[in-house]
Amino acid sequence: MMTGSRDEAQRRPLKLFTGLLHLASLGVVGTTAVTVLFTMLATGIGLVPILGIGLFILVGVVYGLFGAAWFETRRVAGLYRMNVTDLTFAEQREPGFGEYLKMLWRQSINGRMWRALANLTIGSILGLVGLLLLQEIVRQLLNFPAAEARVFGIPVNVPNHWGIMVGSICFSIVGIVLVGLLHRTVSIAIIDGGANEALLRDQVRSTEQQREGAMRAADVERTRIERDLHDGVQPRLVSIGMTLGLAKDTIESNPDAAKQLIDEAHTSTKAAVTELRQLARGIHASVLDDRGLDAALSALAARSHIPVFLDSRIEGSVISREAQTAVYFAVAEALTNAAKHSLAGETRVTLRVRATETGVPYLWARVEDNGVGGATVQPGGGLDGIMNRITAAGGSTRIESPGGGPTTIEVSVPCAS
Repeated sequence: MMTGSRDEAQRRPLKLFTGLLHLASLGVVGTTAVTVLFTMLATGIGLVPILGIGLFILVGVVYGLFGAAWFETRRVAGLYRMNVTDLTFAEQREPGFGEYLKMLWRQSINGRMWRALANLTIGSILGLVGLLLLQEIVRQLLNFPAAEARVFGIPVNVPNHWGIMVGSICFSIVGIVLVGLLHRTVSIAIIDGGANEALLRDQVRSTEQQREGAMRAADVERTRIERDLHDGVQPRLVSIGMTLGLAKDTIESNPDAAKQLIDEAHTSTKAAVTELRQLARGIHASVLDDRGLDAALSALAARSHIPVFLDSRIEGSVISREAQTAVYFAVAEALTNAAKHSLAGETRVTLRVRATETGVPYLWARVEDNGVGGATVQPGGGLDGIMNRITAAGGSTRIESPGGGPTTIEVSVPCAS
């Protein structure tokens, strides 16, 4: 622990020196960039009333401001080893020119971009101040041994010009150090604070999406259960009751007919039990708890109406129950859709545990059939249910189904709960 503190103390002068070099560069390049960008911004706004010419300039200015803000974010993050996410341009949510203009507007009011630009402006000003102080040091050294004292180029009529020269150099050195420390404090506060705020917004947005996905998944699941009960089990149970009623009425007058009716009711009862098991399996796959995801998917493949080739390589991986459940039901729904609609001759299921750039593992599954394609996401449909369930688990879904096939469904879910 003491060694780490000593190493950190040894690196501080180097960091300060590197920061001062950054400031010197900003004093020249940054000042020019900021001046050009804000001049173009003012020019674009001023030319808007003239046939809208300024709008074309403003479009370029938005991209230029974003580029400068992105560079400033990366510069500060690299200089002070800050773990901040990169600044990203606003996404165009839908096609069309109107949506493109909305995207530009969302980017132009992006608070994190403007904070980075403010930091660039402050850094450029501090860089100019640092260059002026450095210039004063050089001027004092070049002025030695002059007969008169000068402070920032202004003659000072005092008898002891040596003291003035030394004092001016010391003042400039201290000023440069303070400028460097101020730049570090301000940059960390602006860039890191903005990144944390953006990260919190992303987390809130992600949480809201998961909550909405969970609510939609629950609603779709409830509708499916109601439909299966109403269209499958309920009519069969009613039929069993009617059959047993007929058997009761005829058991004395026609025992053979009653026996056939009882046999029919017995067969229907077994079919109803099978349907109830399948319905329960759709709600909760007990095989997941008993034998794990590999065995559960193998059972799915065995029950499929079309051949399924399962390629699973997740042995030894620690995967949360939530992730396994989400992926299991996603694969089950994908296989059901393929059997019902794709006219496929075979389906391939691939399962892996992968890691993101940050080292966080996630469970990845891919279901691909060789059917006719053309699958679309319909509200309340099977694909919609897959997306909702995966979103509720904090994962992502990618669906590709061009006309003529193949249909590919990829899901990714964080392994940790």
